[in-house]
Amino acid sequence: MALVVKDRVQETTSSPGTGAAVLLGAVTGYQTFGGVMSNGDTTYYTIADQSGSRWEVGIGTYITSGNEIARTTVLASSNAGSAVNFNSGTQVIFLTYPAEVSVYASNSPTLNYVLTAQGVGTPPVWAANSGATADQAYFLSYMMG
Repeated sequence: MALVVKDRVQETTSSPGTGAAVLLGAVTGYQTFGGVMSNGDTTYYTIADQSGSRWEVGIGTYITSGNEIARTTVLASSNAGSAVNFNSGTQVIFLTYPAEVSVYASNSPTLNYVLTAQGVGTPPVWAANSGATADQAYFLSYMMG
Protein backbone atom coordinates (compact mmCIF):
# COMPACT_ATOMS: atom_id res chain seq x y z
CA MET A 1 0.00 0.00 0.00
CA ALA A 2 1.52 3.23 -1.20
CA LEU A 3 0.57 6.79 -1.97
CA VAL A 4 0.35 6.98 -5.77
CA VAL A 5 0.65 10.20 -7.76
CA LYS A 6 0.65 9.75 -11.55
CA ASP A 7 -0.15 11.86 -14.59
CA ARG A 8 -3.17 11.58 -16.87
CA VAL A 9 -5.37 9.24 -14.83
CA GLN A 10 -9.08 9.92 -15.36
CA GLU A 11 -12.17 7.75 -15.49
CA THR A 12 -15.92 8.11 -15.46
CA THR A 13 -18.13 7.00 -12.62
CA SER A 14 -21.85 6.88 -12.00
CA SER A 15 -22.02 6.39 -8.27
CA PRO A 16 -24.71 8.51 -6.65
CA GLY A 17 -24.43 9.31 -2.98
CA THR A 18 -21.39 9.80 -0.77
CA GLY A 19 -19.93 6.28 -1.00
CA ALA A 20 -17.16 4.81 -3.08
CA ALA A 21 -16.82 5.81 -6.73
CA VAL A 22 -17.16 2.73 -8.95
CA LEU A 23 -14.81 3.22 -11.89
CA LEU A 24 -16.32 2.73 -15.36
CA GLY A 25 -13.27 3.12 -17.58
CA ALA A 26 -10.73 5.66 -18.74
CA VAL A 27 -11.66 8.85 -20.52
CA THR A 28 -10.13 8.79 -24.03
CA GLY A 29 -6.42 9.56 -23.85
CA TYR A 30 -6.11 8.83 -20.11
CA GLN A 31 -4.98 5.90 -17.95
CA THR A 32 -7.15 3.92 -15.54
CA PHE A 33 -6.66 3.95 -11.77
CA GLY A 34 -6.21 0.16 -11.93
CA GLY A 35 -3.41 0.60 -14.46
CA VAL A 36 -1.30 2.64 -12.03
CA MET A 37 -2.49 1.46 -8.59
CA SER A 38 -2.64 -1.76 -6.59
CA ASN A 39 -5.26 -2.83 -4.08
CA GLY A 40 -5.08 -0.66 -0.95
CA ASP A 41 -2.99 2.11 -2.53
CA THR A 42 -4.09 5.65 -1.73
CA THR A 43 -4.15 8.72 -3.94
CA TYR A 44 -5.47 12.25 -4.16
CA TYR A 45 -8.59 12.45 -6.29
CA THR A 46 -11.04 14.97 -7.65
CA ILE A 47 -14.56 13.94 -8.58
CA ALA A 48 -16.93 16.33 -10.36
CA ASP A 49 -20.31 16.22 -12.04
CA GLN A 50 -20.65 17.08 -15.73
CA SER A 51 -21.49 20.73 -15.02
CA GLY A 52 -18.54 21.10 -12.67
CA SER A 53 -20.75 22.75 -10.07
CA ARG A 54 -20.58 19.81 -7.65
CA TRP A 55 -17.04 18.65 -6.88
CA GLU A 56 -14.89 17.07 -4.22
CA VAL A 57 -11.12 16.77 -3.66
CA GLY A 58 -9.86 14.17 -1.25
CA ILE A 59 -7.76 11.17 -0.40
CA GLY A 60 -9.06 7.88 -1.71
CA THR A 61 -8.16 4.21 -1.49
CA TYR A 62 -8.20 1.98 -4.58
CA ILE A 63 -10.08 -1.30 -4.06
CA THR A 64 -9.58 -3.84 -6.82
CA SER A 65 -12.49 -6.13 -5.89
CA GLY A 66 -15.03 -3.44 -6.75
CA ASN A 67 -12.80 -1.45 -9.12
CA GLU A 68 -13.54 1.60 -7.01
CA ILE A 69 -12.06 4.53 -5.16
CA ALA A 70 -13.22 4.67 -1.53
CA ARG A 71 -13.58 8.35 -0.67
CA THR A 72 -11.59 8.17 2.57
CA THR A 73 -10.89 11.82 3.46
CA VAL A 74 -12.47 14.95 1.98
CA LEU A 75 -10.00 17.85 1.73
CA ALA A 76 -12.26 20.38 -0.05
CA SER A 77 -15.61 20.37 -1.81
CA SER A 78 -18.51 22.35 -3.15
CA ASN A 79 -20.38 21.13 -0.06
CA ALA A 80 -18.47 23.30 2.44
CA GLY A 81 -15.66 20.75 2.77
CA SER A 82 -17.94 17.77 3.39
CA ALA A 83 -18.57 14.76 1.15
CA VAL A 84 -20.73 15.62 -1.85
CA ASN A 85 -23.92 13.61 -2.29
CA PHE A 86 -23.73 13.15 -6.07
CA ASN A 87 -26.95 12.71 -8.02
CA SER A 88 -27.50 9.94 -10.57
CA GLY A 89 -25.62 10.55 -13.79
CA THR A 90 -22.03 10.51 -14.92
CA GLN A 91 -19.17 12.14 -13.05
CA VAL A 92 -15.47 12.25 -13.84
CA ILE A 93 -12.87 11.25 -11.29
CA PHE A 94 -9.20 11.92 -11.73
CA LEU A 95 -5.93 11.68 -9.88
CA THR A 96 -4.79 15.10 -8.71
CA TYR A 97 -2.24 16.84 -6.51
CA PRO A 98 -4.21 19.23 -4.26
CA ALA A 99 -2.92 22.68 -3.44
CA GLU A 100 -3.53 21.93 0.24
CA VAL A 101 -0.75 19.35 0.32
CA SER A 102 1.65 20.85 -2.22
CA VAL A 103 5.09 22.16 -1.39
CA TYR A 104 5.99 25.17 -3.48
CA ALA A 105 8.39 28.06 -3.73
CA SER A 106 7.11 31.55 -3.09
CA ASN A 107 6.76 34.02 -5.94
CA SER A 108 9.94 35.73 -4.76
CA PRO A 109 13.28 34.65 -6.22
CA THR A 110 14.21 33.00 -2.89
CA LEU A 111 13.06 29.41 -2.45
CA ASN A 112 11.28 28.53 0.76
CA TYR A 113 13.33 25.36 1.14
CA VAL A 114 16.99 24.63 0.69
CA LEU A 115 18.89 21.35 0.48
CA THR A 116 21.64 21.37 3.08
CA ALA A 117 24.69 19.10 2.99
CA GLN A 118 25.27 17.30 6.29
CA GLY A 119 28.79 15.98 5.74
CA VAL A 120 30.54 13.15 3.95
CA GLY A 121 28.53 9.93 3.99
CA THR A 122 25.40 11.63 5.35
CA PRO A 123 22.47 12.38 3.04
CA PRO A 124 21.50 16.03 2.60
CA VAL A 125 18.34 17.27 4.27
CA TRP A 126 15.71 19.80 3.34
CA ALA A 127 15.40 22.79 5.62
CA ALA A 128 13.11 25.80 5.60
CA ASN A 129 14.84 29.10 5.00
CA SER A 130 13.75 32.45 6.34
CA GLY A 131 11.17 32.85 3.53
CA ALA A 132 9.11 29.84 4.65
CA THR A 133 5.87 30.28 6.50
CA ALA A 134 5.37 28.45 9.80
CA ASP A 135 2.93 26.05 8.10
CA GLN A 136 5.42 25.30 5.33
CA ALA A 137 8.23 24.72 7.83
CA TYR A 138 6.01 22.36 9.85
CA PHE A 139 4.96 20.43 6.74
CA LEU A 140 8.55 20.11 5.61
CA SER A 141 9.75 18.86 9.00
CA TYR A 142 6.84 16.38 9.15
CA MET A 143 7.39 15.02 5.62
CA MET A 144 11.17 14.84 5.82
CA GLY A 145 11.19 13.28 9.26
